[in-house]
Amino acid sequence: MMVEGGVGGHMTRGLEGDADCLRSGRSADLQKSQLNEPIRPEALTMQGTERNPMVLSYSLQDLFGHDTVQVELIPEKKGLFLKHVEYEVSSSRFKSSVYRRYNDFVVFQEMLLQKYPYRMVPALPPKRMLGADREFIESRRRALKRFVNLVARHPSFWDDILVNIFLSYNGQEVQNRMRESIRGVGDEYVTSQISTQAKDFLPSDIQVQFVASRELIRNIFNSFYKLRDRAERMAARAIDNATDLLGFGKELSALGSDTTPLPSWAALNQSTWGALKQALKGLSVEFALLADKAAQQGKLEEIDVVEKLNLFLDLLQSYKDLCERHEKGVLHKHQKALHKYSLMKKQMISASVQNKEGESVEQLESRIAEQENAIMVMELRNFFSLYCLHQETQLIHIYLPLTSHILGAFVNSQIQGHKEMTNVWNELKPKLNCLYVGTHNLPSPPLSPDESHFFTP
Repeated sequence: MMVEGGVGGHMTRGLEGDADCLRSGRSADLQKSQLNEPIRPEALTMQGTERNPMVLSYSLQDLFGHDTVQVELIPEKKGLFLKHVEYEVSSSRFKSSVYRRYNDFVVFQEMLLQKYPYRMVPALPPKRMLGADREFIESRRRALKRFVNLVARHPSFWDDILVNIFLSYNGQEVQNRMRESIRGVGDEYVTSQISTQAKDFLPSDIQVQFVASRELIRNIFNSFYKLRDRAERMAARAIDNATDLLGFGKELSALGSDTTPLPSWAALNQSTWGALKQALKGLSVEFALLADKAAQQGKLEEIDVVEKLNLFLDLLQSYKDLCERHEKGVLHKHQKALHKYSLMKKQMISASVQNKEGESVEQLESRIAEQENAIMVMELRNFFSLYCLHQETQLIHIYLPLTSHILGAFVNSQIQGHKEMTNVWNELKPKLNCLYVGTHNLPSPPLSPDESHFFTP
C-alpha cells in the first residue's frame, strides 16, 4: 500500500519555498496544463500506463505544486459585543484573495466531512471565545493555514466546488453558498462512479493491510509528535537565549553608565575604572546583535522545522480520525444492521411456527427485504470506505519524503544560526582587550585555560 514520491528542490526553504521547489519538478506537459486550465487528475497519471483506480499516481511535487494558500491576519474589527478576527486567504492556483472568519473555516470543514466522510479531512484548531491573546491568535492562524493547504492539495478535494467557493468566492454569505453547493448532492459514495464496484478493486487481505497500515502510521505519528516537541523546545531555547543575551548586554551597559563618584581612597585607579566603564558600555551593541541573531534562529526553527512537523502531524491525525470514523461509523452501522436482520429472521421463524396470521408474516418478510437491502448498502459503503482508506494510506506515504525537507531545514537552521553567531562572537573578541589592563596600563589579552591555574589558591 506504499507509493513512493520523489522530492525536488532545496530543503532549506520554508513551506512556500518548498512549494516553489517542488513545482519545478513537474513535467513540461503539466506546466503547460497549468497555464491554460486547472490541472485535472487525469493529467497526473503515469505516462504509458492505464489509470489504476487503486493507485494514486502523484508525487510530493504534484501535491505541493497544485496550490499554495496563504492565511494572514487582518486588523481586528470590533463587533457589537466582542472583537472578532478576520483572515486574508490567498490562493496561488485561483490567483484570489478573500476574507474569511473562523466560523467560515468551521462550515467549510463541516461540508467537507459531510461530502467526503471516507477521506482525510484535517481538524481545525479550537475556538477560544475569551482571553485570546496574540500568541493564541498566531498559533491558530498557522493551524488554519496548515488546514487549508492540506485540503487544497488533496487530490479528492482540489477540483471540488467547495474548495473553489472557499478560496475564490468574494460575495456575501459564503457559508450559505457552500451549503447550497452540496444540497441534494449526496456524499462521495453516492456521486462516485466506482462506489458499487469498490469491492472488486480491493485485495483479498484488505482488512489485514488496514490493521497493519494503521499500526504503522500510529507509530510514525508518535515519533513525529516527540520530534515536534523537541523542535519546539529548541526553538524556545533559542528565543530565551536571545532574551538572556540582550539582558546581559543591558547590564554591561548599565555598569558602564554608572555615575557614582569614585571614592577618594580609590583615586589611584580612576583611569582604570574609567577605561573599563567605557569599554563595558560599548559591548552592549554587540550583545544586542547576538540577541538578534539568536532570535532569528529561533524564528527560523519555528517556521522551517516546527511548522513542517505540525503540517505532517495534522495529516497523520486526520488519518487516525478517518480510521475511527470507519470503525465507529460505517463498520458499526453495518454490524448493527446485521444484528437487526438476525433478530427479524428469528421473529419470522417464530411467527411461522406459531401459525400466526399470514399478514403478520408478510409484514415481517417485507421488513426483512428492506433490511437486506440496507445491509447490502452498508456492505457496499464498507468496501468503499476501505477503498478510500487504501488511497488515503498511499497519500500518507506520498507525504513521507517531507521528512527529508524537515531534517534539511533543521540542519541548515543550525548551521546558519551558529555561523552568524560565531561571526559576531569573533568580532566581539578583539574588543575585549581594553578590559584587561596590566600594571603599566597596557592592554593584556584574556587568560587561556592553561594559564587560569595561576589564580587558583
